[in-house]
Amino acid sequence: MFNTKLPTQSELPTSGQLLRSTVIAVCVAAALLVTVVMPSEYAIDPTGVGRVLGLTQMGEMKKTLAEEAAADAAVQPAEAPVAQAPVPVQPVVKEPVVAAPVAALVAEPEPALKSDEVTVTLKPGEASEIKLEMLDKATVSYEWTTNGVPVNHDTHGEPYNGPKGYYHSYSKAKQITGDKGEFTAIFDGTHGWFWRNRSNSDVTITLKTKGEYLSVKRVI
Repeated sequence: MFNTKLPTQSELPTSGQLLRSTVIAVCVAAALLVTVVMPSEYAIDPTGVGRVLGLTQMGEMKKTLAEEAAADAAVQPAEAPVAQAPVPVQPVVKEPVVAAPVAALVAEPEPALKSDEVTVTLKPGEASEIKLEMLDKATVSYEWTTNGVPVNHDTHGEPYNGPKGYYHSYSKAKQITGDKGEFTAIFDGTHGWFWRNRSNSDVTITLKTKGEYLSVKRVI
């Protein structure tokens, strides 16, 4: 049995009170939608409050990154696996056994350092990609600059025989005129830079590289 006393008719909210509470809740939800959700998620700010709070900028960044990701995926070529050449079988010739130090048998030569300078010119809306062939744990230092026109870029790598569409991003940015640094390959594959010219002017990009890589090539 319940000992709770049932509320009287006077203690229950009236229809007017319920209606007023519903209207207030709807107004608050609409205000949050217009001033918070729409600016931060869709960069739509009809009241201007979202820009004051910094939410519209957040929405614009999300929208731009989504567009860049879609554009990059559309032009990013799939890296074809590099076929390994078959090793010719040599006839075994018995030679006199010569004693040699153990260290000389297991020592591996240090990879030679390479350095290159590549220049590309992009018209408005064009994109380009330069890749280095690198082995796992190889390191390269780089520096690229434009002629003053800003570009969007993505520094990334793709493994040999990796899943279609998979890549690892080392860094990315938009509307910059240069970048420099160093990265270490996390797998055998191609590693490099993708640029897109979103300006209304031609842009010239000069890339300098130095490190433990096998070759450099322009993919796009």
